Amino acid sequence: MKPEAVFGLENAAWPALLVSADGGILTANAAAKTVLGQALGGGAAQLASVWPPENGGAPAAFLAQWERLPAAPAILKFRTAGGTPAAFLTAICRLESDGRKVFLLQLLPAPDAKTAPLGDAALKQKLDCVLQLARTVSLDFNNALTGVLAHTSLLLGKTEPDHPWRRSLLEVEKSAARAAEIAGELALFSRQEKASRRAPAGNLNLMAERCADFFKTAHGARFAWRLALERGLFAARFDEAKVQQALTKILENAVEAFGGSGTGQISVQTRNVELTEATQDRNVRLAAGNYVCVEILDNGPGIEAEALPRVFEPFFTTKRAPHRGLGLALVYGIITNHGGGVAISSQPGKGTSARVYLPAEKNHVKESVGGNKQLRGTGTILVVDDESLLLTMAETILSDFGYTVLTASSGQKALAILAQPDTKVDLLITDLVMPGMGGRELIERIRQTDPALPMMCTSGYVMPEESQAGAGYLQKPFTSTDLLLKVKAALAATSAVD
Repeated sequence: MKPEAVFGLENAAWPALLVSADGGILTANAAAKTVLGQALGGGAAQLASVWPPENGGAPAAFLAQWERLPAAPAILKFRTAGGTPAAFLTAICRLESDGRKVFLLQLLPAPDAKTAPLGDAALKQKLDCVLQLARTVSLDFNNALTGVLAHTSLLLGKTEPDHPWRRSLLEVEKSAARAAEIAGELALFSRQEKASRRAPAGNLNLMAERCADFFKTAHGARFAWRLALERGLFAARFDEAKVQQALTKILENAVEAFGGSGTGQISVQTRNVELTEATQDRNVRLAAGNYVCVEILDNGPGIEAEALPRVFEPFFTTKRAPHRGLGLALVYGIITNHGGGVAISSQPGKGTSARVYLPAEKNHVKESVGGNKQLRGTGTILVVDDESLLLTMAETILSDFGYTVLTASSGQKALAILAQPDTKVDLLITDLVMPGMGGRELIERIRQTDPALPMMCTSGYVMPEESQAGAGYLQKPFTSTDLLLKVKAALAATSAVD
């Protein structure tokens, strides 16, 4: 990837620089050249040319120190076009370019600087650029995490409980899941609107069990776990990746409440809730109707009474650094965007209960029993993605479970494969965001010639539009089980129609 590809701030109203670890300036936008002057011109410009001694040390030494202990935006001085040093609030972000680390520096007016504030247009442009950068990073991050999670879960499914590598694999999966959570927060920040498509009906029992099993495996020796799932649970419509992220965050808070070595009891329960009139549960006002409730309880130290009303506030936390106070705010946003609510009750010394309510339909979801045998299948699947790592991952997992797999690195190559007279494809899986022909265009092109072909979309950020609602959707990053279950469901739906 060229420096220009990761820059994206050429037209920003504030100075922005992309610099190498040794202090070389790779790219400077027009605002930087205007503010900092001609010292940035030429092909071998150095940050040292605009770096006054007041900053202390050379630019390379400062960047190395910042990388070891990343900090909040710093007040730094830079020589301006007139030669006079001026203070700027400098935001620093580490990126990757062509396999090497680079640093993005954005220079904003310092709080005490006598500089006119940015106008509305400049502020909007700044937000748009930041959101675009967040979208780009979250997409690339999710692609990488999808390969890690999928391969790791595949190996865990083949590893015996007493295998010496199992503990390390679980730690890899745990770390990847944490990274996926961060990527999810970044994606939610960059997405300023609610998803427009109607989510499919799902089984919250399976979701709750999956989340509990993950933490039980990672922390089983420390806690007594209790799982109480209501049989005949109502069907709820929800985005699997987002609701899993919300339940994972609540379980993570329950575990962390006991400290690094404490022990206790954690329970995960599901139940149907039928309300004939509006009801209040702590901070949540529930309208009359049907709901599914997932309740997570612990017998930990609880939450102080004065802190309880503020637990959903962004950046409010009772934990020490590096916690950012975004966890329950994220949970609140996810569940309320689904039309539900989150209620939390707690007493110091007696534990905490978090109750997630999602609107439900009064028909029961089908219960299913897990197991690798039920994930096996037959048929030919065409996987389309511009990331070669993800093509290899999909081919490895799907072929290992009985499927014949074809791969294409672009929409054009996928159409060429489908055009071959001796090729029969039973399911198409395509990424939505690809250079050239994207997944949406590919789906529309295929529907013109083969409207009956089952199709499934994947993405780390973009949601399918209503025109693609008939296609299945799998949110990145996903595990091997997520992929196999979606494929199984897509092929089963086709068989039912036939």
